[in-house]
Amino acid sequence: MEGKEEDVRLGANKFSERQPIGTAAQSQDDKDYTEPPPTPLFEPSELTSWSFYRAGIAEFVATFIFLYISVLTVMGVVKEPTKCSTVGIQGIAWAFGGMIFALVYCTAGISGGHINLAVTFGLFLGRKLSLTRAIFYMVMQCLGAICGAGVVKGLMGKTRYGALGGGANSVARGYTKGDGLGAEIFGTFVLVYTVFSATDAKSSAIDSNVPILAPLPIGFAVFLVHLATIPTTGTGINPARSLGAAIIFNKDKGWDDHWIFWVGPMIGAALAALYHVVVIRAIPFKSK
Repeated sequence: MEGKEEDVRLGANKFSERQPIGTAAQSQDDKDYTEPPPTPLFEPSELTSWSFYRAGIAEFVATFIFLYISVLTVMGVVKEPTKCSTVGIQGIAWAFGGMIFALVYCTAGISGGHINLAVTFGLFLGRKLSLTRAIFYMVMQCLGAICGAGVVKGLMGKTRYGALGGGANSVARGYTKGDGLGAEIFGTFVLVYTVFSATDAKSSAIDSNVPILAPLPIGFAVFLVHLATIPTTGTGINPARSLGAAIIFNKDKGWDDHWIFWVGPMIGAALAALYHVVVIRAIPFKSK
């Protein structure tokens, strides 16, 4: 029991990614830049740690809340005949960005605050977390998204939920599949690039307050990407979010071109991880 209590006390920092969102590389004594070592591909000891499963639960709950709030906001806008009587596209963007800001802040010290399958994938490629943890997070994020959308459907009723589109992503009329794919790639790149930059160890060397504020630029990036791409795809940039809404909605609209909302975010996350490794890590830095 003594060992278990110690593990709980240490929390996610014992077996977490080397640089969890909003908590990493904060040194009050030494502000010189030090690149954290890459995370091993496999860390079998994680599977015996309570903090590993606690982190997965945090990802599930955060994604659940994220889908619940965001899908309800989307459907609240859709149900009105005119956007003027609703929060409109700006309100939807604020709902997504604001919830990411709040949830990253709440879960950063437990799981790293990913709440996005593409973010987890990008951080894995950037060697910020192990394959075991990445897969576990992805599964929990998908389950959380499905449950969150399911609760919305239960509250609104099957008929109304179906009539309002269930918050499912789809390529809008007038846009091609290529347009939708491009929007998802670039939007996810912006988000994951922001995540890498906001949590990079150099931020600590420049200003020790920057890592504490990491949820703010991440949430703001989500807000801006939604403003730009809601008219094109409804803005996925998160395969778990798109999958949860599609499964619960379960109509052709939700499944048409669904591959775009997986392939696009994965490519965008991979490009952001590549940029991080080639450019951000490659620049030596030492504070004055």
